[in-house]
Amino acid sequence: MYNKDPVRASPPAPLEGWFPEEATVPLPQYIDTERGRWIKQHTPRSIGQESPIDVPALHCEVQEQISPLRTPAAPGHRQIVSETADAALVPSRRSGKMKTLAAIPCFNEEIAIGSVVLTARPYTDEVLVIDDGCTDGTVKVARDAGATVISHDARMGKGRGIKSALQYAVDHNYDCLVFMDGDGQHDPREIPLLTEPILTDTADLVIGFRTFDQMPLYRRFGRAVLDLASSNGSGITDSQCGFRALNRKSMESMLGTLRKNDFSTESEMLRIAQEKHLRIGETPIYCKYGEQYTSTKNPISHGIEVLGSLFWITVERKPLLHIGLPGLAAMLAGIFLLLQFLQGFAETGIVLIEQGMLASLFLIPGTIALILGLMLALIARLQE
Repeated sequence: MYNKDPVRASPPAPLEGWFPEEATVPLPQYIDTERGRWIKQHTPRSIGQESPIDVPALHCEVQEQISPLRTPAAPGHRQIVSETADAALVPSRRSGKMKTLAAIPCFNEEIAIGSVVLTARPYTDEVLVIDDGCTDGTVKVARDAGATVISHDARMGKGRGIKSALQYAVDHNYDCLVFMDGDGQHDPREIPLLTEPILTDTADLVIGFRTFDQMPLYRRFGRAVLDLASSNGSGITDSQCGFRALNRKSMESMLGTLRKNDFSTESEMLRIAQEKHLRIGETPIYCKYGEQYTSTKNPISHGIEVLGSLFWITVERKPLLHIGLPGLAAMLAGIFLLLQFLQGFAETGIVLIEQGMLASLFLIPGTIALILGLMLALIARLQE
């Protein structure tokens, strides 16, 4: 395991003449041959007999921290650092007062998932990878890196992966749950930034905040639109960041309330937190963008999907307000135009087709919207 350094050795007295001059030989296993012979002669040979020799304890000292991605300083030499020794070097990374789980929903992230898991492990008690129907080597790489893996039979969406992680965290009595992406955009070394407000009990939900100068131009516009649609009047400035931490109260609030299985889950979590009057905090983070850190989701389709889901989330939560009331207004406008149409026909005997069609465009959709709003409100009341 260790390279044997050559030493300069002179021939022993009984072997004089065998070597014409000093020679370079490998370092023997026992340098002190006399002590080795004495140990061999005086060591007890019977099983269970106590040895009179007091062997001094081996003391090892780590001189430097070894990076697995760095070439060794001295060619031909290597050092092996065990996981236990490495963990002992970073005792302050993980708080003993709070049991923390890092959850990473994944779909085909075999390139980055290994390094994400390895970097996150010192900062958490366990790393959970949710396999959302991956078809590459994501599962094997994650397990080899030391993560626990939950696999879905098919691709069900990021929201379903978040629900699985919430259920796992609650079932295993975790105090803090940290969500992060598996594509390498989030830096696991920033986990303490998100867990600190949870540890000090100053926030129930902590969301990572990305400054606009970190993001490509096309992502800035999409984020601004989604933030406006998701904030619901709150002061949250980065509603779409997937790097976030939840305490136990937030986990239990989200678990039975989240409905969507797509990428709108982050926005839905924010809506639920506002409705449950949870304390929401933000902390600055650094997010990597580039060719090697690319999401598997197209930003345009992502934005359309989130906006559509937000619309239906809003409608489902208050159907009378967002469907029934506009439907009632349209129906009343249609009735008014219909009365105008009938009055004009009665006075002139002329059928104004344009006025009749306009009345129908208001009256029919408005009536349907009013009935739909009433039905959805009834269903929501029954579910409660």
